[in-house]
Parts: sequence; structure tokens; C-alpha cells
Amino acid sequence: MDFKGGFLLVLVLIISIPCWVFGGDIVQDDDSAPKRPGCDNDFVLVKIQTWVDDKQGKEFVGVGARFGTLMESKEKHANRTRLSLSDPSDCCTKPINKLSGDVVMVHRGNCTFTTKANIAQAAGATAVLVINSRKELYKMVCEPNEESFHIKIPAVMLPKDAGASLEGSIHLGSKVAVQLYSPERPLVDMAEVFLWIMAVSTILCASYWSAWSAREATIEYEKLLKDAPDDLLSVDHAGASGVVDINTTSAVLFVVIASCFLVLFYKLMSSWFVELLVVLFCIGGVEGLQTCLVALLSRWFKDAGESFIKVPFFGAVSYLTLAISPFCIAFAVVWAVYRHKSFAWVGQDILGIALIITVLQIVRIPNLKVGTVLLGCAFLYDIFWVFVSTSLFHESVMIVVARGDRSGEDGIPMLLKIPRMFDPWGGYSIIGFGDILLPGLLIAFSLRYDWAAKKNLRAGYFLWSIIAYGSGLLITYVALNLMDGHGQPALLYIVPFTLGTIFTLGKKRGELHNLWTKGEPERVCTHVQYTQEKNMSE
Repeated sequence: MDFKGGFLLVLVLIISIPCWVFGGDIVQDDDSAPKRPGCDNDFVLVKIQTWVDDKQGKEFVGVGARFGTLMESKEKHANRTRLSLSDPSDCCTKPINKLSGDVVMVHRGNCTFTTKANIAQAAGATAVLVINSRKELYKMVCEPNEESFHIKIPAVMLPKDAGASLEGSIHLGSKVAVQLYSPERPLVDMAEVFLWIMAVSTILCASYWSAWSAREATIEYEKLLKDAPDDLLSVDHAGASGVVDINTTSAVLFVVIASCFLVLFYKLMSSWFVELLVVLFCIGGVEGLQTCLVALLSRWFKDAGESFIKVPFFGAVSYLTLAISPFCIAFAVVWAVYRHKSFAWVGQDILGIALIITVLQIVRIPNLKVGTVLLGCAFLYDIFWVFVSTSLFHESVMIVVARGDRSGEDGIPMLLKIPRMFDPWGGYSIIGFGDILLPGLLIAFSLRYDWAAKKNLRAGYFLWSIIAYGSGLLITYVALNLMDGHGQPALLYIVPFTLGTIFTLGKKRGELHNLWTKGEPERVCTHVQYTQEKNMSE
């Protein structure tokens, strides 16, 4: 393993593992409080537009309760209403101040949500906003022992920071008004389609580059054997320069160490820690972008790509690499400086895709056995840290890390994202590096096998494995939409699709043993064949 390959492997291990998730903001489940008459609303996001002293202020997002009347879906049908604070603040007893015709804002705690809504309704309020004690949104449900509900006003949960902002304006003596409505979200946004295309295309490019490099290395190896067969019997063809082959031990350790990094991220998550991740991402992005550009431009600038100069610590570096490096560094620095801007996602995706393609070209799995161990461990890892970790840490560790909670940032940078185009709620459709990189290792292996076995697309494994990956990713989006935005581990769906497809085809074609152990088709050794032909001619 050379320095570059080892560096990228460690870097990707650090920065990409915690992002195998599609995030959501609503954190409470309601399995213990099922729907029943009077408490059977679907949970919907609610826009809270604000006006402070008749000037339009911030817009906040809340979540509607299981009980109460339904929200208006059109902004033009929603009324602007004065916002008041309850006294007492928890609204667990009758307020002493007048609320007639107002939207009342109350604090969470000391009594049930339905009690607060009933008391606010009796006091004449037209809606009730409940301030959560945490940053996240929370689903307000009915208690299991409650039987009758006569709540005829909307009830909405607000995150803590939104409530504090509105409360602060009222305490300063400002007149605050709000408008509540819940626009419908499109079933499918074009951002999800483009993100799907981006993920599949990244694996396609990386797989063909990996297969092409492997074929070129094989051709060079065979030429060496024909030129000097007696002196090169001990040459290890698998040890191609610059390529890192993963074994079963490193596959298991990869995920174990990833778990340690994930817990470290969870415990240390803060603004300075996100800044550190940004620096690491920029280093990896520069290396990836540089490698991709050199490979692309070397076809037109062959002399510069084949002329080298010694650089301390890095060794022999081509003139083309030296010429491209300043541009790559400047690109990453500009992205880091402006990463909070609305257009920064473009630079982030370019750096991320370049890094993923480079890693998939350098890091390889030698056979199906290693691929199964790696993806199998990743499959269990995803399930544990998204779902099971809630019983140990009282929240999903992976979702907290992926969202960047407690960091003051919108999330960590190690993911591809596209802004949602036709969604009235805005936001981004995202996918973590691990959801592309790990299945990509298996798919790139399948294409190398097909080329070595001289299989066409239909008779090979690559076409069917890339279709399986696309199908698994599509199912992930469907699951995300069906589960109210709850974080979904994409590998939960992708791994069974991809591994299952290759196992089924390998078994049916009688090639499973070669795929599992050798990772290459049965063929006569080039050196032996050459020697036999030479002896026959003599």
C-alpha cells in the first residue's frame, strides 16, 4: 500500500462513515398512542409566518398535533392573528389574561398536550403553539388513557429556539402576529431524481475507471512476461502500484473503527469539531479532484503527465500534477469560505464526487467474500447506529451526527446534496458518501470480473448489480417518504439488493465459487501458455 492509497483510505474512513443516513427532524415515535376518534390527524409540518410591529419577521417550522382541527394548506386562506403568551406559561390551569381570538403560545410540561389545548380553547384562543424543551420537533399525541376529545383549534409544536425568539419579541413590548398553514409537499421532488442520477453516475464512472486501470495493468503484466518470462515468475500481478486491496480482516476492522469514530463524533460534536471535519473534507476533496483532473488531462498533455520531479515528502510528482494542484486547492478553499451560501452545494458535490471516484479507483475488493463481509458489517452497522443506538443513548447517534446537532451548523459536509426545487418547505435531498462508496466497491469488482471473463453486459454481473443498486436507492427514498421523514439507513435496502443479485446470478451460472474465492474467471496462466508454445516451436 503506497502513501496516497493509505492516506485516502484512512481519510475516507474518518469522514464518510457517519453519513449513511437520510435525515429527518421529527424525533418522537407514537407507537404507544395509536390513532382513535378525535385523535387521528396525520402529522404535518406547519409554517409559522411572523410579523413584529407589522413588519414581516422570521418564518418558523412546527409540526401539527395528532388532535385538533386540520391546518389550512393554502397561504391565501390562512388568517394573520395576534400572538399572546399564556399566564401561567404552561397553560395547565385557566389563564388569567384574555386570549379571545388570539393564538396562544405555551411552554411544554406539567400537564398533557390535550389538557393545554382544551384550556386554551376554553379561554377563546384560536390556536395553541407549544414550545418544545429541545431544538427538535416533537409529535404531540394523546395519552393512552384519554378517551374523549373535543378540541376544535389547531395545535402546533414549535422548536425551542423558535419559541424563544417569539417570546423575546413579546417581552420587549412588540406586537407579534402569526399566520399558520401547512402547504402540501410534492410526492417526488426533482432533487431526489437528480441525486439518484448523481449517485448511480458516480459509481458508473468509478467502475469503468477501475476496470480500465485493471485491464491496462494486466496488459502491461503480460507484456513483461513475454519479454522476460524466466525472470518474472515471482511477480505478483495483484500488487499493482497504487492499488489497495481490502481483506476480510480489514473489512471487519473498517466498520469497528468506524463505530469508534462515530461515537467520537457524537461526543465531541461542536462548532470547532465541524470546522475540523471541513478541513479533512477539503484535504480529501483536493486529492480526489487533482487525481481526476490529472487522469483526464493527461490524454491531451501526455508529456507533462509523464515528466516527473521529486518533491519532498510526496516523492516523484508529475509536472501536470504540479500545474493542477493550485487550482484544486483554491477551489476547496473557496468552497470552505463560502460553504454557508445557497450555491455552496455545487462545490461540495464536485469535491465529494471526485473523492469518491478516486477512492473507488484506488481501493478494491479482491473477491465476493471480502465484499460480503464488508457490506454485511456495514449493513449491521447502519441498523445498529440508526435504530438500536436509541436504547443506549436515548437518541439515534447516526442521525444526530449527520444533522450536526449541538454544532450550530446545518450538518457535516461529507455528503452529496441538492436543494429541493419544488418543495414549499425547501431544504436539501442528501445522500452520504458511504451509501455510494461501499456498494461502489462491489459494483466496480463486478465490472472488473466481467471484463476479465470477456462477458457482455447481459451475460455479466455489472449491469444487473448497478440496476440493483439503483433499485435499492429508489426504495430508500420511498421508505423515507412513507415514514414521515424519519432517518433511513440506505444500506438497509441497498445491500440486500446488490449482494442478493450477484449471489443469485453467480449460483445460477455456476460461477459463485470463482467469485467468492478468486474474484476472477478460470483461465490458463499466460506464462505457462507462452512456455508451452515456445517448447512446441522448438
